Amino acid sequence: MKIERLKALSLTARLTLFFTLTSVCIVLGLGSLLMYAADQHFIDLDRFTLSDKQLLIKDILTKSRSQDDARKRLSEALNHHHGMYISAKGIDGSTLYSSDRFSPPGQVAPGLSQPDEQVIQRWQSQGREYRALRMQQSPGYDPTNALDVVVAIDTKHHDEFIAQLGRTLAIYTVLAMIASGMFSWFAAHQGLAPLRAMKSRAATVSGRQLDERMPVGSVPIEMADLAKELNSMLDRLQSDFQRLSDFSSDLAHELRTPISNLMTQTQVVLSSQRDTETYRDTLASNVEEFQRLARMVSDMLFLAKTERSFAIPQKEHFQASSEIQKLVEFYDAVAEEKFIRINVVGDDLITGDRLMFRRAVSNLLSNALRHTPSSGDVCISVRKAEPYIEVAVANSGEDIDPKVLPRLFDRFFRADPARAHPSSDGAGLGLSITRAIVEAHSGKVAVTSEHGRTCFTLSFPVGDRSNPSHA
Repeated sequence: MKIERLKALSLTARLTLFFTLTSVCIVLGLGSLLMYAADQHFIDLDRFTLSDKQLLIKDILTKSRSQDDARKRLSEALNHHHGMYISAKGIDGSTLYSSDRFSPPGQVAPGLSQPDEQVIQRWQSQGREYRALRMQQSPGYDPTNALDVVVAIDTKHHDEFIAQLGRTLAIYTVLAMIASGMFSWFAAHQGLAPLRAMKSRAATVSGRQLDERMPVGSVPIEMADLAKELNSMLDRLQSDFQRLSDFSSDLAHELRTPISNLMTQTQVVLSSQRDTETYRDTLASNVEEFQRLARMVSDMLFLAKTERSFAIPQKEHFQASSEIQKLVEFYDAVAEEKFIRINVVGDDLITGDRLMFRRAVSNLLSNALRHTPSSGDVCISVRKAEPYIEVAVANSGEDIDPKVLPRLFDRFFRADPARAHPSSDGAGLGLSITRAIVEAHSGKVAVTSEHGRTCFTLSFPVGDRSNPSHA
């Protein structure tokens, strides 16, 4: 549930929370380190003070001539040291000297006589905490009787300082958390401003306005790639949308003519009584128009399939020349009628769909025969040009305007009227289908037209020939 709530937060809120928590953790860590360092400093300071007093007491006891002299010297030594306590007892339990209201615990780990080897002890008594050092020292007046001496210091003022430091750090942590939260929110809000700008621009994109683009130059480097990809996506959308609009217009234009012909012819026939032969001729003419419409619809469905990542139905290996020869035999009558020579040069293994390959080459061959003048020639060549196998269909005839070449493969596009032939019943989809077939095979198409020769080239990728299934 908490994770779902966190996911529901905005990116600004998440960044603010993350930066604030990070800052608080850093401040708490530094505060804890400071508290520890202060406590260790006071321990070292107390150790130094206690060690110094140990040396003083040792000197006093060594120079004392009697117990009274020792008590007097110890009392004078402590008068100027507030919070310092001393307890000196003999082995027999007799007390030589003890500070007021000071009673060290009976079990205190014995310290060593050398100051640099002494161990500091801690205990609490009557609401106070003490740090102490312990040693054994024989007085000058009785060298055989070793005294158990405990030197202690009250740590109240140290504890008060540590407590005050803790409160100050707590207040500072709260203020730092508030300030960090405000600065983090401001930084995240400003840092995400380019995203909001991109959102505003994206909101203006519509079917009527596709020319809006993301501001690549005014966004941070981290967002520049995103802006570029969005712009590329918008370019593709605009291009596809434009093609769809053009396609709709061209389709309406292409369908209007045959439908208009059908309606006009039918209305004329129905306008008066006709004989049976006239009705039969009218129906035959209508059938031709319907066949043309059927081919156009079939071609458009095929193009629509290829644009949706159309998968090749059946891939196989086959010899290009054998399929081309079958097409040449099919179009031989048309070629003989116009005295056109058809030559086939070269051969190689094609990997793909046999029927789709035939359709692509058939469209080019039909187009070449239609635009080749009488006594001209058509040459179909096959050659390997790594990593492709190129199938080129070239024909003699009038050159195509270079401005028209890039649009030859567009739907419903026909070249200039000088190359149009009234005998053609095509809808301008043949070259579009050819390109779609080649691209479905991951290939590419190209066209050149110069010096009285037009050449269409289909490039098919060289397939994996380890598969033995081919014909």
